[in-house]
Amino acid sequence: MALPLAASAQLLEFPAGAERTADSVQQLSSYRLPIGPFENDTVQTIWAEGEIARQAWQIQIEGATTLQLLAPLRDQLTAEGFEILFECEAENCGGFDFRYATEVLPEPEMHVDLGDYRFLSAHRMGEAAPEYISLMVSRSSLRGFVQVTRVGPELGLDAALSAASTKNPASPIGTGAFEGLPLSEQLQLSGRAILGDLAFETGSSKLGVDQFGSLADLAGFLSDHPEITIALVGHTDAEGGLDGNIALSKKRAQSVMKRLVDVYSIPAAQISAEGVGFLAPVASNQTDDGRTQNRRVEVIITSTQ
Repeated sequence: MALPLAASAQLLEFPAGAERTADSVQQLSSYRLPIGPFENDTVQTIWAEGEIARQAWQIQIEGATTLQLLAPLRDQLTAEGFEILFECEAENCGGFDFRYATEVLPEPEMHVDLGDYRFLSAHRMGEAAPEYISLMVSRSSLRGFVQVTRVGPELGLDAALSAASTKNPASPIGTGAFEGLPLSEQLQLSGRAILGDLAFETGSSKLGVDQFGSLADLAGFLSDHPEITIALVGHTDAEGGLDGNIALSKKRAQSVMKRLVDVYSIPAAQISAEGVGFLAPVASNQTDDGRTQNRRVEVIITSTQ
């Protein structure tokens, strides 16, 4: 089956048992489609205009690589006349910087392992206007994650970008809401977790003096798995300018890293610290509760083995 990029087209087919976990449609908008890696502090993009539709999919995998997830989708696109504009894997894309310069649906519906993802962008000329597709593919230890973004002539809210195969259907996957599990299980199942009990002084990067349970749990996990590397990623709400918030969020992540190294004797080589400001919210910045949720530090597994 192929992708419905015109009224008569069919659907992009995913493996049996795959589940669509999120979708969104903007009926007339613009999208910066990446066509190059992150370099010289930016990602090369082109403006794509039209209806923007996104879907996130989760796929049960048994040791499948991100290339094994991407390849059959790429083949379907080229069979439908799409030309590949750009394709990369995590390090060649630009790693952390490319990921956070690229629009991605939020966790837990869409997950991107900073050390193990692939990206593809493609286009073809339609009868009325060009059509664009991007694929972001990643995985955790138990499942694969795919985001499909399509920009082109309007298909309408009821049109599906893609569908799961009905051949040999498997059991449902679920949405991947792991937040209620112990931190070590969240990391093993989804590759990331929010350190929800951390406290910083207002407007400051100074971590409070309390004994935070999430840090003790994380230190225990890292000590038990010295082969695993992580990134601590700081986030802020949307109050203030982007540059200042990115700097603040990175300093907060660095404070957490310092605590893990100084207090728990975790090797510094096992940890990196980054900040993305307000670019990856988990809730609305229009409410006090949403802004509180957005001010956080996450831990993300970056090793791929």
